[in-house]
Amino acid sequence: MAVVKTILTVVFIVLSLALTVIVLLQEGKSAGLGAIAGAADTYWGKNKGRSMEGILVKGTRLMVILFLVIAAVLNTNIF
Repeated sequence: MAVVKTILTVVFIVLSLALTVIVLLQEGKSAGLGAIAGAADTYWGKNKGRSMEGILVKGTRLMVILFLVIAAVLNTNIF
């Protein structure tokens, strides 16, 4: 069982580093007054889920879920 704990710990460390990089790659969410004036109705605003920013957001969500699950499993001392 020590091997499983070691593997999960390594995955946890790699996941935390990857999560840090992905969060730093994302743009700020400060839309400012452009969102009020209707500037968000552009092509990129409507198709944001398909853009690189949308992929980064989805990847961040997935990595956060994995991070929390692995942290909980490592904290239970099952291994």
